Amino acid sequence: MWAETAPSSAEVSAPAAPSVPRSSADVVVVGGGPVGMYLAVLLLQEGVSVQVLEQRVNRSGHSRAIGVHPPALESLAKAGIADAMTREGIRITHGEARSAGRRVARLDFAAASARYPFVLTLPQVRTEQLLEQRLHALDPGALVRAARVDAVTDSGAAVRVHGTGGGGPFTVDASLLVAADGARSSIRSALETRWSARELPDTYLMGDYPDGTGDGPLAVLYLEPEGIVESFPLPGGLRRWVVHTDALEQDPTAVHLAELVRRRTGHRLDSAGNSMLSAFGVRIGRAHRLVSGRTVLIGDAAHQISPIGGQGMNLGWLDAAALAPIIADSLRGLPAGGALRDFERRRRRDAAVASAQAQLNMVLGRPLPAGMMALRNAGLERMFQVPALGGVVARRFSMQ
Repeated sequence: MWAETAPSSAEVSAPAAPSVPRSSADVVVVGGGPVGMYLAVLLLQEGVSVQVLEQRVNRSGHSRAIGVHPPALESLAKAGIADAMTREGIRITHGEARSAGRRVARLDFAAASARYPFVLTLPQVRTEQLLEQRLHALDPGALVRAARVDAVTDSGAAVRVHGTGGGGPFTVDASLLVAADGARSSIRSALETRWSARELPDTYLMGDYPDGTGDGPLAVLYLEPEGIVESFPLPGGLRRWVVHTDALEQDPTAVHLAELVRRRTGHRLDSAGNSMLSAFGVRIGRAHRLVSGRTVLIGDAAHQISPIGGQGMNLGWLDAAALAPIIADSLRGLPAGGALRDFERRRRRDAAVASAQAQLNMVLGRPLPAGMMALRNAGLERMFQVPALGGVVARRFSMQ
């Protein structure tokens, strides 16, 4: 559930950022997306100086990831933005699986967290805006845009980052480098870190439309023989629809997606009100090492998982939350070797769990002959009649 996808060319304005990086900082973070900015906020709050280098000039205006799970909200509270997010987002306390017009199962997220008993939906563009505002409040010079990293030198005692931006070349000296620059990480490539990746056969078509379902804050999965349809409420009276397709759509249209939804669910969408459309496939990958010398990989640079399940961004935030205190302690002179080894072990394990959950989500959403679908759904219905089992599934969906 809570599908994510890659950005489009749409962009939105951001707070003014310096055009030239500083010559030195305690930590350089490469990548100014939600994970990189969040780590920078946590470090600044610990008194660590940070330089965030972002290659993009502007933030993407594409909706992308929308689901924020309770563990991530607990962590984002440390950055001072969780309350603002929950005021603006939609709080999903329940999810429902339907098939052939009837309910098969119901998930209760209300017991997921004492403080955040729900999964929150908020467009990623707004999440990034809130993070950038917080980052700017802590240090107006922390984030530099249009800054491309060309090379990194690790002397063993420090790192030196060479790049281009602000009209010319620049160099930043730091004690540590953190790569949060996505699944195509240039830092990971420069380190020659082994990266195992594969394409999965699943493809999807996704779009946001005015919500005329009457389902309110309910998340709904339609388990149909032709493939799953996922439906999630968004702020502003919108609803996101994600449809499993037979092949990757080369020229997707809002009308075609609406027709797929109508055929499988009976809901008629207002195609003229479509505000986002994306076709995407699924690629997963993992780095065999997260720590190399004075460089650490986090987020998609460390582990790319299926967007079906919406756990990728959340996983990156939890990476950052685990790494920030280790960095702060190391800069205070405390030994970090054992803590970093433990960090790498735990984050690789948690990424494997999240990836397995996301792939299970995809298996449940693949097409099945009608007879097999009916048998599978009957089994799910019986399983969810046992409250304890339903609770386990709800906790796994919400990353508990």
